[in-house]
Amino acid sequence: MEGCRKSASARPSGKWRRRRGCRRRPSRYALRGIQTSEETQERVRAAARELGYEAHPIARALASGRTDQVGLLCGSLEDYWQQSLAVGIGRALLARGRYALIVDAGGDPERELALARRLRDQRVDGLIVQPLDPSAALWSELAAAIPVVSIGDALHGGQAQGEVVFDNRRGVTLALEHLRALGHERLTVFTPTLASTPDRPADVYVNAEAERLGLSVDVVVVPQSLAESTEVALRVLGGPGRPTAVFCFADSIAYGVYAATRELGLAVPGDVAVCGYDNHPMSALLSPPLTSVEWDIDGIVHSAVRLVVDVIDGKPRKRRVVREPSLRVRASTGETAPAG
Repeated sequence: MEGCRKSASARPSGKWRRRRGCRRRPSRYALRGIQTSEETQERVRAAARELGYEAHPIARALASGRTDQVGLLCGSLEDYWQQSLAVGIGRALLARGRYALIVDAGGDPERELALARRLRDQRVDGLIVQPLDPSAALWSELAAAIPVVSIGDALHGGQAQGEVVFDNRRGVTLALEHLRALGHERLTVFTPTLASTPDRPADVYVNAEAERLGLSVDVVVVPQSLAESTEVALRVLGGPGRPTAVFCFADSIAYGVYAATRELGLAVPGDVAVCGYDNHPMSALLSPPLTSVEWDIDGIVHSAVRLVVDVIDGKPRKRRVVREPSLRVRASTGETAPAG
């Protein structure tokens, strides 16, 4: 059984090791669950348990060429929704015998690409990424070396082995049509997208949908940390020409807007309506509860993990999964727009 470690309490004799030791190929295959019948696999595993053997991860990786690790590259773990996504993916991978190696780009596209290269060099079996810069040329290079599955946006070059993409046009339309129906005509959109990555689909759709609906929209870049999003919201809502509604491309940013309204003495939705974009569980607990676009995080986790594990195991199925949104209307947008 190649790549195994024997406990000190149950070391076999030299004779046993010579005749039935770690280099016997059928035993190795049986422990790995390949090229042998289920009956043989169970018989070999039972013998290994009786003798106190356990798989040694480094030796097994050298023998199989796999580490059983999947890199999970998060755009920013200051975003609470991405934290929930990381927890879900980590647990789902563990249930399938893999381990998540979670890294945080901190909202920096250059750092994101550097971390992606590092994960490749550490020989992870696959990579799941929610990209800050989906247009970067590096993604095609990485996909040629390891299985890559993207969440949210499709990657440059169409070379990813799997995609769990969001119908952002529909999500943006749901939010803006809802606010327009309530009588709002002057909106501010808070987005974490940087000027260096201006072509993310959701941001492009905002301008197109605003023009179609006759809305006046100002797009403002906002970091996803609570302190920084609060600071930006204070400037926007405390200055002249305050918008009647704010649409945030992350519920974490909307939490900063709530903090700013309380500091400024503004009422939600009486003075300013607020809409989020990922329906984090905390959003229903706010006062007032936050209206938000829902993406079904459990379905996203299931699809992403299934795609990457199937590719790693050499049995890819459906390559592209499109997630459809719904709008969870709550009290933060109210029933009518404020007068004036």
